[in-house]
Amino acid sequence: MDATFTEEQQEIRRTLRELTTKRCTPDDVKAATRTPAGHDLALWGALGAELGLPGLALPERYGGVGATVTELALAQEELGRVLAPAPLLATSGLVAPLIAALGTDAQREAFLPRIARGALTAALAVPGTGLATALGLVAENAGDWSGGGRAGGVQARGGDGGWRLYGQAEQVLDGHSAGLLLVAAHTGGFARSRTLLFLVEGDAAGLVRTRQTSLDETRPQARVELRDVAAELLGAQSGGEGDVLGALAATGDTAATLLAAEAVGAADRALERTVGYVKEREQFGRPVGSFQAVKHRLADVYVTVQAARSAAYYAAWATGDRGRERVGGLALAQALEALRTAAAEAVQLHGGIGFTWEHDAHLYLKRAAGDELLFGPVHLLRAHAAGAAGLFAVTA
Repeated sequence: MDATFTEEQQEIRRTLRELTTKRCTPDDVKAATRTPAGHDLALWGALGAELGLPGLALPERYGGVGATVTELALAQEELGRVLAPAPLLATSGLVAPLIAALGTDAQREAFLPRIARGALTAALAVPGTGLATALGLVAENAGDWSGGGRAGGVQARGGDGGWRLYGQAEQVLDGHSAGLLLVAAHTGGFARSRTLLFLVEGDAAGLVRTRQTSLDETRPQARVELRDVAAELLGAQSGGEGDVLGALAATGDTAATLLAAEAVGAADRALERTVGYVKEREQFGRPVGSFQAVKHRLADVYVTVQAARSAAYYAAWATGDRGRERVGGLALAQALEALRTAAAEAVQLHGGIGFTWEHDAHLYLKRAAGDELLFGPVHLLRAHAAGAAGLFAVTA
């Protein structure tokens, strides 16, 4: 393994650092989250049309750059530093890989070039609150999480006129503004129960989307209601549930890797801001950062963040090699823990001002808590990874 980044990879980091430093101050982030879209449309246009970021890991034949998950992870890390509210994770981390893996040639040609240039945003709609389960991060994704033939979830009904969907999905990332929804739905009843994926246009009749109030405003979520909505099956009619569940698990590993890199970027920035503050804030006639106890606390955070960064980089490298085990979930667990620790110390060491809900430190605290609620918790991420590796297998 060569851990050295190429000049092209370093350029991605430098370019995004320069752009986000100018365009994503804490005030800019807060203002963007309160717009109807939930993100800065001008910033997203720059990331898409000018930098080609949404298509970074897509093949060149579909208008992408043809890079690897490593480049996308580096980009996600830079966006994580400033908590940029952008639909990159939902569009390029969740939906685009599934269309590329399962879609027909016509579907890939119809959607991937638009995603690559930032003209189309997309969201993955999973019934209930089981996004982490559907992606195979905290449990095996085989089961009845999509509906299971019972009331609830999202049900799909096929007929001469195509597929119709009805049901509801909660906690859909960027679902209120996405131009395309990829919906996981149950079909076949009890006799041929299976989960399939369906494409739904954002302006489809019978589709009702409501933005939800969430702890982390920088990660917009929506409730999606499907009231007999026309949908297109993703992939060929002959495709089975096994292909879908396998693709969801593979996408989950990639998404976990991207989330880990993003959390590392956020944790690093939270630590950086805290170090800067304790160097300036004085107590008893000397900087707070000069006290040994404070130095020790920040040193512990630094070690935690660097360990998480190493895990995220390794996961990004391993994701591109199909012969290697999936380690995205473990990297995500370590990164979420690092972000939670860095954010908590930021609140503590900023003193009385740090405890005010409006302080910038709470943006990082909310991101840490919100991501763990959506994609964790940490102990289940680790337990599932350990189970998959057979660490607790009972031998005869």
